Amino acid sequence: MVLLAASISTRGGKPVISRQFKEMPRSRIEGLLASFPKLISSGSQHTTVETDAVRYVYQPLEDLYMILITNKNSNILQDIDTLHLFARVVSDMCRSLDEATVLGNSFELLGAFDEIVSLGYRENVNITQIRSILEMESHEEKIQEIIERNKEMEAKEELKRRAKQLELQRRDAARRGQMGGGYGGGSTISGGYSSIPRQFEPPISQAPVQTGFNNQASAPAAKPFKGKGMQLGKKSKGSDLLGAIGGDLSTEEAASAAPLLSQAQTSTAPAGGSPAARQAVTNANVDPIDIIGAVPEESVHLVVKERISMTGNRDGGIESLEIKGDLFLKVTDPSLAKLKIQVAQPSASSSVLGAGDLQYKTHPHVDKNKWASDREVTLKDPRRPFPVNQSLGVLRWRMVTKDETAMPISINCWPSPNASGGCEVNIEYELENQDLELVNLVISIPLPDDSYPTVETSDGSWSVNDETQSLEWSIERVSAQNSSGSLEFSVASGADDVNVFFPVQVDFISETTLCDVKVDQVTLAESGRPTTFSQQSVLSSENYLIA
Repeated sequence: MVLLAASISTRGGKPVISRQFKEMPRSRIEGLLASFPKLISSGSQHTTVETDAVRYVYQPLEDLYMILITNKNSNILQDIDTLHLFARVVSDMCRSLDEATVLGNSFELLGAFDEIVSLGYRENVNITQIRSILEMESHEEKIQEIIERNKEMEAKEELKRRAKQLELQRRDAARRGQMGGGYGGGSTISGGYSSIPRQFEPPISQAPVQTGFNNQASAPAAKPFKGKGMQLGKKSKGSDLLGAIGGDLSTEEAASAAPLLSQAQTSTAPAGGSPAARQAVTNANVDPIDIIGAVPEESVHLVVKERISMTGNRDGGIESLEIKGDLFLKVTDPSLAKLKIQVAQPSASSSVLGAGDLQYKTHPHVDKNKWASDREVTLKDPRRPFPVNQSLGVLRWRMVTKDETAMPISINCWPSPNASGGCEVNIEYELENQDLELVNLVISIPLPDDSYPTVETSDGSWSVNDETQSLEWSIERVSAQNSSGSLEFSVASGADDVNVFFPVQVDFISETTLCDVKVDQVTLAESGRPTTFSQQSVLSSENYLIA
């Protein structure tokens, strides 16, 4: 079949929305739709009508018509099947089938029309696949909005907490100074009462401030200060906090206050902790491709990025697992901008691809027919080049499954509460996909409020994040050679309900992707000559939880 246009019009022939799949002027479409009501005979049971040039295939939608305009050589059975799919999409996206509702949802409807028909030919899709494609377009935006709102709330709470902490420190320092000042230097007045000291003298002794996890070692605290609390301004973060501690600090006093500042800004870790792992926690919003390191880039550079989200249960099963991937193209040489990308067939031994169907979606300017037949990424117009000096996403894929064989790493958390409100927790990990090598693995376990863990045994390093009130267990590298590890810790109170230790969050990065999408060859579109290219792959966890 060759579908010329898909339109929704009123009973009088007025077009509401129309999508042309072949080059046609607007006046031609308006004329065809205006003449359509005149061709329908009253009381007719047919859903097709023909003229000398085109065929109308239509279906009433309350006060509107869903009309497909095709050529006369098209298969009428396929036309009717396509018409029913169009009508189901319109009914599914519009609550009421009137002109105002259709116009309000016109953008989504036209996008769905493009998924059903491409260049006049029907795509092999159904209503379920169209829903999944349209939801995937908006899912990332919703997640990003939630993340931004959470960041704003966390920033406000952190400012309140720091202001309260600095105010308590100021009062505590002033109280210690009054207790150590004495009454020795004051003059006496009649009646035998001693006078109040005219000038405050700081005490010689310094109170200890805890800066690490060793209960036996402590560092000297900052000297008492004379500041008036937090001061707001437009200085940098470090200068703001030092200024809030006290505006009259000398150079030596400011240096002694620096450890307190660093303690408040970063998570405290035991001696020998992994700097790379701690950096992965601090830089959670950094592009994963920047963490694993760059590769020498050719004039044609391709990047494969995959993100995995999983919600697992405490019994080791999977509630849901989703893998999303993108193929990005960057061309820096304008003479190589007209090219074709040949994507290799995935490996037949991949356990992930056997767990579910992989859905692909190409860029709107990419030829869908060439991708469907030859797995080739090329532009619809071969005379048109790809953008230069710009990273462009040309291919996207997605898979949703509940098959446990697709799980890259499993987490097992066993809380064992005691009768006094404390709890012993044993947590372990196991690399399920032996082909992967994970770096910067961080497992975050929530802790009860106002509790501090006692870690008995540990593989890797650990730290306590005061902002999220969680224990962060960091392992630099996990591979087939060290595919498992465990950690045990205990808390003394606040663990009457073991649900306080969930959900457990897992973050990791890998240079090996799960869906095995790789570029096999890049050729020039005009000459067909192969050209050199570079490619890089990265897998990262987006929302990996054990609930």
